[in-house]
Amino acid sequence: MKLSVLIPIYNEIATLTAIIEKISSVDLEKELIIVDDCSTDGSRELLLKTYANRKDVRIICHQQNLGKGAAVREALQYAQGEYTIIQDADLEYDPKDYLLLLEAAQNYNTGVIYGSRFKSTWRATSLWHFIVNKLLTEATNLLFGSRLTDMETCYKIIRTDIFKSLQLESRHFEIEPEITAKLLKKGHTIIEIPISYKGRSYHEGKKISWVDGLITLWVLLKSKFSVNN
Repeated sequence: MKLSVLIPIYNEIATLTAIIEKISSVDLEKELIIVDDCSTDGSRELLLKTYANRKDVRIICHQQNLGKGAAVREALQYAQGEYTIIQDADLEYDPKDYLLLLEAAQNYNTGVIYGSRFKSTWRATSLWHFIVNKLLTEATNLLFGSRLTDMETCYKIIRTDIFKSLQLESRHFEIEPEITAKLLKKGHTIIEIPISYKGRSYHEGKKISWVDGLITLWVLLKSKFSVNN
């Protein structure tokens, strides 16, 4: 089972080599589709110098910063694996969990598996981030009749044909709630399994803020009541 790994990059030179090595060490057939979203810290130069000649790596370079969502949508166009996952370039998520997620997809015979950071404990991140995530996840459950514990998780393994059928539009961090909302609105069952997670602070480079929480709520409402989604 081939896995397509979509990796949006923006100024992640401190962790870039480490995350690619971690992904590469996972024992399964995979392709890495990396989109550099106009990094200014040397990430692009590192990618092109070190990984451009690898057969399992495709590198796409944006000429201006378009946002995480735009990078994910661009990468998704090239995905050829049976399943696809988004991989943030930091070290918060552990690629070893790919195997658990794919095993769950096979065992449940389903096209969508979410890796939940909070299915076992809330202490995977700060209390503030947990509370915000909890509120947004409960809003999702209320709007779409789901029973999720972690709507915002990056680790969503989705059958590639389903992923491409979502017709995603988001340009920034709201790509995550848009994916979830459109999956639920189309009637896909989302099964969660626990994963490992090591949240980083703003000092360490975390980019999402409370403003993104408000945008997330808007995207959920828009997706729920729009006749076009």
